[in-house]
Amino acid sequence: MTIKHFLQFNDLTTDELNHIFERTRWIKAQFKAYQQYWPLSDRTLVMIFEKASTRTRLSFEAGMQQLGGSAIYLNTRDSQLGRGEPVEDAAQVISRMSDIVMIRTFEQDIIERFAANSRVPVINGLTNEYHPCQILADIFTFIEHRGPIKGKTVAWIGDSNNVCNTWLQAAEMLDFNVHVSTPPGYEVEPERANLYGDSHYEEFADPMEAARGADLVTTDVWTSMGFEAENEERMRDFADWQVDADMMRVAKEDALFMHCLPAHRGEEVSAEVIDGKHSVVWDEAENRLHVQKALMEYLLLGKVK
Repeated sequence: MTIKHFLQFNDLTTDELNHIFERTRWIKAQFKAYQQYWPLSDRTLVMIFEKASTRTRLSFEAGMQQLGGSAIYLNTRDSQLGRGEPVEDAAQVISRMSDIVMIRTFEQDIIERFAANSRVPVINGLTNEYHPCQILADIFTFIEHRGPIKGKTVAWIGDSNNVCNTWLQAAEMLDFNVHVSTPPGYEVEPERANLYGDSHYEEFADPMEAARGADLVTTDVWTSMGFEAENEERMRDFADWQVDADMMRVAKEDALFMHCLPAHRGEEVSAEVIDGKHSVVWDEAENRLHVQKALMEYLLLGKVK
């Protein structure tokens, strides 16, 4: 079987993505019924972290164990990667001692270089540019609650970060629309907008207009990891981009609210929204576990019926 990586959302075809969503539903049902399912017995996942994590580490480590395999945690501070070992060399060694690798790092180039020298599948656990596992979980959560996402409208309110970039890729792959509203100066990078075309993506200066009629309203923290020095300036610039009850009222009546967490109540989202009837953030967080199990199953075993 050809080695397949998941470094960006569009590394998988629409058919492959739909297969993963179907498998996620089945794998989650097994988990909820306390039914043992160990297709990855004796397989080893190596998790490499250069950025801090709660949900990514927990969901991958627990997920691999629940599939019958084992997971090894490596932090670049505690390994030769943090002392200047070339990424290419590390990939050669690590991939000879494991079956699959997940990396959470800074530049996308790092994970691309690692994958190019790896003998096993590599998964992007987050980079500055993309967060594909998060959007897998978000879309599966939408499907669970509202059915197919095709033709629906997702409103992204806030910073045009790695999660936003991945929503744009997903819209092209799965045929839905993304409305993006950011403060001036924080717009989607032109080269990313051009990469994805404009058929599924529209920018709005007014966040209320972006949310109007949306099936899903989603956001993220105003200051992502690596931008802490800009925090005070961002607090001022993003003040009008909080997802609050007024914004949810202009979305569809049954619109969902999502946030990849951790959240700052009173900043990018009001407590009334994240703890209210529209919010599915806890299902969304849990579903990282289940979609990543389905993803690892597919990358290692291909299509399982």
